[in-house]
Amino acid sequence: MKLSIVIPCYNEIKTIETIVQKVRDVDLGDMTRELVIVDDGSKDGTRDYLDGLRSHEDTQIIFHEQNQGKGAALRTGFTHATGDVIIVQDADLEYDPNEYPRLLKPILVGNADVVYGSRFAGGESHRVLYFWHSLGNKVLTLMSNMFTNLNLTDMEVCYKVFKKEVLQKIELKEDRFGFEPEFTAKAARQGFVFYEVGISYYGRTYAEGKKINWKDGVRAIYVILKYGFFR
Repeated sequence: MKLSIVIPCYNEIKTIETIVQKVRDVDLGDMTRELVIVDDGSKDGTRDYLDGLRSHEDTQIIFHEQNQGKGAALRTGFTHATGDVIIVQDADLEYDPNEYPRLLKPILVGNADVVYGSRFAGGESHRVLYFWHSLGNKVLTLMSNMFTNLNLTDMEVCYKVFKKEVLQKIELKEDRFGFEPEFTAKAARQGFVFYEVGISYYGRTYAEGKKINWKDGVRAIYVILKYGFFR
């Protein structure tokens, strides 16, 4: 089997080299891998670094000329992904690629179509950060669950792993962080089997480059209602 690791990035020059190396170093056993990196209009030198990766046979580099948002970058990455299984990897260092084998296991043993990591389930380590972000995540997850009838604990998590055929059954439209509730709603509606795996989380502050803000939370509520009421 082949794993496609789709990495959207925007102004991540401080972390992109490290995360690419971490992704390449993960032991995937018999699985092959490809990196699909979509730069979403970076202005900080990230694109210059990525240009140097074009010679790697396992790596696809795609540039957006203007910043469009995480959801738009992921849509571009998904169209280029050729793997049997796809995982979303942020370009910062908040999530550890060494957890790929645990995330992949429910799919590889035939139990799941979609696997979410969860920062709120299990006993893995977590950096202690913003109370209101944590509360907001839980509220958004609760709202999402009310419409999908899932019992997820962390709908907003980066780590979403799924079979390629999931993308063949849904059409994604959200450009920014609305991708998370949109993907959840549309995949759940198709009847795909979801699993969750507890993961560690090394969150960063706004001074360290965190980008999501309260406006994205408001948009997420709109997206949950939009795809919950209108199918």
